[in-house]
Amino acid sequence: MDEPRTLHDAFLDELRETYDAEEQLTKALAKMARAVTSSALRNALDTHLEETWVHIDRLERVFETLNERVHGHYCHGMAGIVEEGESIIELEFEEATTDACLIAASQRAAHYVMAAYRTLVAWARLMGHADIVRLLRENLEEERAADQQLTALAEAGINQEAAEPIDVVTETSYIVRIHL
Repeated sequence: MDEPRTLHDAFLDELRETYDAEEQLTKALAKMARAVTSSALRNALDTHLEETWVHIDRLERVFETLNERVHGHYCHGMAGIVEEGESIIELEFEEATTDACLIAASQRAAHYVMAAYRTLVAWARLMGHADIVRLLRENLEEERAADQQLTALAEAGINQEAAEPIDVVTETSYIVRIHL
């Protein structure tokens, strides 16, 4: 009979899913950065992408510290969030609306990995892995900062611009009245 799985086992499972989530996020952030029109938002997404590569490197160091092989386990949660973000690009919203929606999608992804990092930090602390706690906290803090930057961009005008009505002018306008 197999022995019951431990918190260490659960930690490794969460670590592998978080690793995969971050890898999925690198592809999604690159696509989103190409799809936005705001240069400030593009810069924020590019910065978040660069940080995500650093997060992956830190996660690899966590695996090494634990003498575990570096590999991810498919993260269905992030896959769903990425799919939602990609569908926004395909919907052909007005430019400012696309930017606002991609901010929301980016923040959903950031909140997802922040939740994973909070769990990993708590469990690593309980198991006495101080070096691992430090690495995971760095990732968590950078995710929080990225989320705050996205909120600032949304509140600084992107959401407002998306909310403003657009003028639609057609070559010929007809008013047709039907009398019954």
